[in-house]
Amino acid sequence: MLERKILQAAATWYVQLHAAPPSEAERLGWQAWLAQDARHAQAWARVEKLQRQLGHLPEEVALPTLAGVRARRRAVTKVLGLLLAAGATGWGLHIIEPISSRMAQQRTAKGERRHLRLADGGVLDINTDSAVDIRYGAGLREIQVHRGEVLIQTAADPQGRPFVVHTPQGSVRALGTRFSVRSEGQQSVVQVLEHAVEVRPAAAANRLMRLEAGQRVAFNRERVDAPEPGARDSDAWVRGMLMAVDWRLVDLVAELQRYRTGRLLCSDAVAGLRVSGGFRLDDTDTVLENLAASLPVRVHYLTRYWVRIDAA
Repeated sequence: MLERKILQAAATWYVQLHAAPPSEAERLGWQAWLAQDARHAQAWARVEKLQRQLGHLPEEVALPTLAGVRARRRAVTKVLGLLLAAGATGWGLHIIEPISSRMAQQRTAKGERRHLRLADGGVLDINTDSAVDIRYGAGLREIQVHRGEVLIQTAADPQGRPFVVHTPQGSVRALGTRFSVRSEGQQSVVQVLEHAVEVRPAAAANRLMRLEAGQRVAFNRERVDAPEPGARDSDAWVRGMLMAVDWRLVDLVAELQRYRTGRLLCSDAVAGLRVSGGFRLDDTDTVLENLAASLPVRVHYLTRYWVRIDAA
């Protein structure tokens, strides 16, 4: 069992190195701390294993800067809490992942995609880092998206059963259609590629909205936002591609993060750079190399699972 003070030191180093681009002195100090005691290396290995298995650490630690001593202390406390819980509960997955998600029939890891043929002849594509249940009953065909993203091509049902996709924020009823549903954080986003759907927020079922082909909408448990034009090539992930048209670099990085284990960060100095192109999701390292070759940026690898994009 690693001592609390050693885990706290590892958490402190994590926050210090993560809050801003580390200086050469900081990198050398961190390396010296690692080499000082085998237990230090064990504690840091726990940090990296936590990153690999959970994909992220507390959001405030992911900010480009952490202003003030108090903010950093809070971040250290949260990381330390995760490390302590991880050691006591087999990496403490329940801390951030509901049990319903962990027990889902279909689960994809970071970077993994899955293509399924449904019992009625429809098609279900499951994107990266998703958890999904499929329930076909006597009177209803249901897909439960606990987290992540799916693309659905419905098929005509001889029994005439409605087709409904549920997320933690509400439900989407298909009206003979092809559409995607993405649930992330406190909201879901629906985009209709063919025909139409009906969207209902969970806590306001009377607020029904019909969405037509070419439209997308975000909704939470209480409300549905106004529809807007859908993004072109939004289904490119099925083909292993990410298509960006005049995106901010920070938005591209956030999307790539969904397909990459560990942490991928973008500094404020380069966040607003504009990016267009097609990017292969199965090789994000090459994507980062291409960004460094085409933009005034430098890709800094502190570890394999901890990457930051800064100004060149």
